[in-house]
Amino acid sequence: MISRRTFVNSLAAGVAGTAFASTAKSYAQIMGANDRINFAINGLNGRGHAHLAALRDLSKDARVAYICDVDTNIRNKFAEDAQQALGYAPKAEADFRNALASKEVDAISIATPDHWHAPMAVLGLKAGKHVYVEKPSSQNCREGELLVAAQKKHGKLVQVGDQQRSSAYTIKMIQQIHDGYIGTPYLARAWYANTRGSMGIGKPAPVPATLDWDLWQGPAPRSEYKDNIHPYNWHWLRRYGTGETLNNGTHEVDICRWALQAEIPQTVSATGGRYQYKDDWQFYDTLITDFGYPDKTISWEGRSCQGMKVYGRDRGSAIFGTKGTVVIDRDGYDVFDWKGKQIDQFRTGTQTRSSDTVGQDSMTDAHFANFIAAIRGQEELHSPIPVANVTVTMLLLSNVAWFVDRKLHLDTETAHILNDPEAMKYWSREYEKGWEVTV
Repeated sequence: MISRRTFVNSLAAGVAGTAFASTAKSYAQIMGANDRINFAINGLNGRGHAHLAALRDLSKDARVAYICDVDTNIRNKFAEDAQQALGYAPKAEADFRNALASKEVDAISIATPDHWHAPMAVLGLKAGKHVYVEKPSSQNCREGELLVAAQKKHGKLVQVGDQQRSSAYTIKMIQQIHDGYIGTPYLARAWYANTRGSMGIGKPAPVPATLDWDLWQGPAPRSEYKDNIHPYNWHWLRRYGTGETLNNGTHEVDICRWALQAEIPQTVSATGGRYQYKDDWQFYDTLITDFGYPDKTISWEGRSCQGMKVYGRDRGSAIFGTKGTVVIDRDGYDVFDWKGKQIDQFRTGTQTRSSDTVGQDSMTDAHFANFIAAIRGQEELHSPIPVANVTVTMLLLSNVAWFVDRKLHLDTETAHILNDPEAMKYWSREYEKGWEVTV
């Protein structure tokens, strides 16, 4: 591994660079990839498999040069899957900074724990790489500001993993809504329901020999290893995760905001709690949030541990207008007139489930295709960081409203919380010394 100081200094000096061994096979791969975008996939436990599948299906345009994860077992298993899927072996690394230092890598994708999203994305931009980062693109509001600023400063592209923005039927329906299909849209309701189990009470334990716990924590202040955090339950710990609102609500609220053409709200309120289990889970398992605007409203209902569907769906968005309603999700849509009579329907022929933690689908493929086309100057990004950051910031503020248990009033230009110093303390977070995010 290279130290952070060495890595940053090498970037500043412009001398960082590694390459594959010059065997005939690797040389042939590199020569054959001249017209392809070379990727490094970071974070290989869950969503990273969807990244792999998308890049496999886009093999004429993309090549996976590196795969990176701090867990040896996860990395080795993913390497086997990558070899089988791609027909060649990407270089496997424990430390993502080795991939960033490679001149071969054009773009990185990030599917790590949330506390790594913005710090890794900013380092990628500094290294001259384009970035595809899963939602949430930041773990706190300040990091969102920094990531937007870093993208502007360094000039590379940042696509956020709101993959439904690349769904052809969703794009068409949103345009129809904007054109008056259901009159004037004024209310949007988003929801997510799952039946997650308890994460239990963690016990201090020796760090597994296969896990680089120090690098896993990265920018987060150091804490002891417990046996119920890695590889998934970090989602429910405030030091690393962002709760269900950012884990899944980002997708549906983004559709609502897109449909209503809504930006930063005037107010955010949230109510809920941890009701189903008593364990180490530090967020709510149930949260109802309202985002207030002068002429519209967006609501979010998240239920991590109660599986009752809404409109027959685990997750989705309902857009209400003066002349009708559209209910839309990842499997299609239903349209109703003003009185609730169904007038149109579309189905993709697939069925997604809220329990799926990988999310390998055609929307992800299309989102990566859009990212690659944008790198080549052929298309505009469907979810560029300045646009996606609005949704992420709104939902992070939903968490803040829950933390302080009161309605927040916002500056609609900056999203900063007005006249509430206590709430504004949650705008950023503490970092492990030496891991602060700088543009």
